[in-house]
Amino acid sequence: MAKQASSESDPNYYDIVIVGAGPVGLMLSTCLARLGYRIKHVDNRAEPTPTGRADGIQPRSLDLLRNMGLKSAIMAHKPARVYEVAFWDPLGESNGIVRTGTWASCPAFIDARYPFTTLLHQGLIERVFIADLAKNGVQIQRPWKISGFKSDEKENPEYPVEVSLEHVDGAKREKVRAKYLFGGEGARSFVREQLGIKITHKDPIAHVWGVMDGVVETDFPDIKMKCTIHSDHGSIMVIPRENNMVRLYIQIASSTDPDWNPRKTATEKEVQESAKRILRPYSIEWERVEWYSVYPIGQGISDRYTLDHRVFLGGDACHTHSPKAGQGMNTAFLDAQNLAWKIHLVEGGFAKRSLLTTYEPERKEVAENLLNFDNKYAKLFSQRLPAAGVVQAASRHTNGHSENEFIKTFKESCEFTSGYGVAYKPNMLNWSPSHPAQSVLIHPKGTKLRTGRLLANADVTRVVDANIVHLEQEIPWNGSFRIYIFAGKRQTTSKALQDFAFQLGSKRSFLSSYLRPDIGSVSHHEKYNPHSLFFTLAIIFAAPRQEVDITQDLPGLLSRYRDLVYADDRWDRRVPNATAAAHAKMGLDEEKGGVVVVRPDGYVAMVTSLVEGSGTVEALNAYFGAFATYSNRVGENRAQL
Repeated sequence: MAKQASSESDPNYYDIVIVGAGPVGLMLSTCLARLGYRIKHVDNRAEPTPTGRADGIQPRSLDLLRNMGLKSAIMAHKPARVYEVAFWDPLGESNGIVRTGTWASCPAFIDARYPFTTLLHQGLIERVFIADLAKNGVQIQRPWKISGFKSDEKENPEYPVEVSLEHVDGAKREKVRAKYLFGGEGARSFVREQLGIKITHKDPIAHVWGVMDGVVETDFPDIKMKCTIHSDHGSIMVIPRENNMVRLYIQIASSTDPDWNPRKTATEKEVQESAKRILRPYSIEWERVEWYSVYPIGQGISDRYTLDHRVFLGGDACHTHSPKAGQGMNTAFLDAQNLAWKIHLVEGGFAKRSLLTTYEPERKEVAENLLNFDNKYAKLFSQRLPAAGVVQAASRHTNGHSENEFIKTFKESCEFTSGYGVAYKPNMLNWSPSHPAQSVLIHPKGTKLRTGRLLANADVTRVVDANIVHLEQEIPWNGSFRIYIFAGKRQTTSKALQDFAFQLGSKRSFLSSYLRPDIGSVSHHEKYNPHSLFFTLAIIFAAPRQEVDITQDLPGLLSRYRDLVYADDRWDRRVPNATAAAHAKMGLDEEKGGVVVVRPDGYVAMVTSLVEGSGTVEALNAYFGAFATYSNRVGENRAQL
């Protein structure tokens, strides 16, 4: 739970002011509201997005939304699901188009729970977040905008940001103070402009696109699939939507055109006629059009995401790109969540302020990778490809393995576009050999986990109720580090577990250093944070469920996590010969086990061996000591569990 503003009687003090109620602002607000922070959230629109805008939720983002308990509300709208992408190319000699192949949207080599892209109108997604915010007492103040701000820690060390807000009609004004300000107001961010942060354009080539949402009548066979279509008359992308709708992206102009005009536009009728020509020999007619827009797209990235680690940027305020890869909303979600838990650890007294310096490099590199992919993808989408007959002829001469460059690029990029390809580089959070924490136990030989990457998916059996569950989803998003204790074989690790529990309870352990202030009155039913608000523990035995006895097998304080004890007894096709599949997928010894530390956002932080004695907890103490405040508190009297 966050520390509240210093004067609860003063309504003008907030933990954070969030500007913009699109995906990035709503995700940040939702995360912090759940942790008890006092939020001022404004948006210059009178209501949530009514039509258009982003609509694609990638597989990794669906994992994230499920972990926050929001997935079911989104799926209740019955969104379209894209399992495959179809590629259509010109037949040649103006004879129309032909399907040249299909490819899984999220191929089998990616270990995804939801191997599909979810397509739903952004406004419906926004309303799911808004409803959750209301449960936590946060309302979006509309239609209000930011008119100015300043940040000065010397003037007010605790609430250094002064923010001026006003109603869009100028009739009302407010001035508030906050610990943080977040600009999530899109590509024309006022906050970014006032900071003097420039946008660097990765590619001088710009495009003007038409996008149309509507219900159509057509004999085109793949209208219910995502399609990329190249023809002698231009290119188009087809995106299925909810309620029998379909979205069409059509390129209207490119800066490589001889008569290039960035303000070039086209009427709804002109775009429909263009679509008809591209889809020949198939026909298409519109029963109704829900939304239509023409807009220029350039690829740009903000030079900085923050200047003082008090005022931050995220989402489209930091990066702009074409909509065709379906990444904008997904990248925004991860920007927001990355920042939310870092602010929480700092403001909760767990981490040093230097932790906030990891936000920009982690998220900016992801945006740069996105722009590099989008640049290549957009160029290939826009250029004229060889006729299907040429490609097929080439295939016959190369054992059927020849593909045009567009399809090849799409396949190579699947891990990235699904969201599972995000990889954070070594820093104070993501252990590497250069990390301050040094121990022969850290990153044991054989582990398959990579720090800065997502924890591997694994099915296990929950011991208390025999439910088969997804291990990576068992701890909901709660701002806590997740400590997974893979306990191996009980007969082998019994002494190591006893020592681990004893050392965890010692005064100087990372856990005892951050006990809940209300630990004496915590409910018996508290599953996730019975000891500390910053750590949740789970224990996984390499044994059938019937052989695990929580009372006998879990020593000391570990028994308090009885609802998070699992049997690693489920077969997994990715490790078919393993007797303990979850251990095997992590690359941990099925006899001796190991301990995996996972960041609050689901990315692996470090791995250590589980051994007898104090070594395991000492390794964990050293890891957390790299950024936790307890490294500054040596010698303090602390509680013992």
